[in-house]
Amino acid sequence: MNPPTHVDVVIVGAGPTGLWLACELALRGVSTCVLERRSEPTIHSRALTLHPRTLEVLDMRGLVARFLEGAPQLPTGHYANLDTRLNFSVLDTRHPYTAFISQARTETLIEQRAQELGVPVLRGQDVLSVEQSANSVELTSRGPQGEHRLTAAYVVGCDGGNSIVRRSQGIDFVGSDETLTGILGDVQLSNPPAQPIARTNEAGTVMVVPVSPGLWRIAGISARYMHLPRHEPLELPELQQAVMDIVGEDLGMHSPFWLARYGDSNRLASQYRKGRALLAGDAAHIHFPAGGVGLNVGVQDAMNLGWKLALVVKGAASDSLLDTYHQERHVVGAALCEQSRSQVALFNWQPNGMALRRTFDDVLRDPAFNRKIAAQLSAMAVDYSDGTKASPRVGQRLPDFNLSDGSRLFDHLQQGQFVLLDPSGNYPADGPAAQRLRIVNATPTQADEHWQGHALLCRPDGHLAWVAATPFDPDDLDRSLLQWFSLC
Repeated sequence: MNPPTHVDVVIVGAGPTGLWLACELALRGVSTCVLERRSEPTIHSRALTLHPRTLEVLDMRGLVARFLEGAPQLPTGHYANLDTRLNFSVLDTRHPYTAFISQARTETLIEQRAQELGVPVLRGQDVLSVEQSANSVELTSRGPQGEHRLTAAYVVGCDGGNSIVRRSQGIDFVGSDETLTGILGDVQLSNPPAQPIARTNEAGTVMVVPVSPGLWRIAGISARYMHLPRHEPLELPELQQAVMDIVGEDLGMHSPFWLARYGDSNRLASQYRKGRALLAGDAAHIHFPAGGVGLNVGVQDAMNLGWKLALVVKGAASDSLLDTYHQERHVVGAALCEQSRSQVALFNWQPNGMALRRTFDDVLRDPAFNRKIAAQLSAMAVDYSDGTKASPRVGQRLPDFNLSDGSRLFDHLQQGQFVLLDPSGNYPADGPAAQRLRIVNATPTQADEHWQGHALLCRPDGHLAWVAATPFDPDDLDRSLLQWFSLC
């Protein structure tokens, strides 16, 4: 299939970020298509984990059960392969765990949802150029049928660290080149361990975990091989030697399904938006892939951008709303890069480095500190409040409240609308914004005093947009809504 000649939004890149953004746009009636350079979906998986906030994102759209089916749920995670695990079970969420699911399956499930919503995902399309004018964006791609030109109101680059969208717009990618490389293999083991392995010593660091029946993931950094360049092919004997050095045996490694090398390049786009071009996922931030965080942050980028871009395309909001995407997500990308650098620094098996690891291991035993790092890594700590709004809580993540009518807050977010919880019923059915809100005359139960009995407005991405003073003044809500969309 050739690309269409015009859509509202063209997305470059059919990884989890681009596919999720396509779903978010299509949910709101925005015409879109996804252009992907690869001719077939990937069968390999760098990431193996969906974190608690990403599971909440899926839950908000009524899809989480698809992803949890058959996926082990792990209440802990690792930080730099330290012995003390991060405890996700204490987080305030219905999903206080990570779901062990391959990136390939995640992509498949999101693409299935995109197909349900009628999104064309066009593979074998190599984007050659992206040019924007005052009113549109024009892309040239080369595919099986030759070159094709496509115009759109906006383009979003979800096309990885070497993003053609980012490069074509001259957006700086600020940071550092790789200083070391890790190794990764999905292999069979004739002598598998009784339990997963996580080990760090003077020979390096390695994790050995099962990924499917008969297949094991081996990933780590070898002191012997860490300075080989990322693009040098990894061969099985090297992986065997690295595991022998660190574990003391190679576990009978054979029949590799996938072997790869990865680096610690760490870069952040200086702008997530330049005119009609926007960036999300690895096109906006790259880092050492510790813990599979990048996939999760990319999907969360798309969740933040999707509803805003849809409002703008539909003429329901000013173009300036897109600036809030950069304002809210760039700081998250910066924190992601910082966390990655911290973990790389802790992958240090020299005597001083091992001492630092023991110290950090000890600090992680403190429940409060452990919870803080777990909340940061899982994105449960992401907060868009900036202290300048009428309520200091505006911008915070809202929990999935049980409501007094027997429903849950996330039940009402499935169509990607703003949700007004108005227990008083004071907002008039003919109010200026009534047709743009899902109004629920219920109140959170088992919530703290900040929410109990108060009217509140939830953004489509699950963050607080407004909370009522007492008593609820509908005019105050309308004034707040003006920052999100026009009430004309």
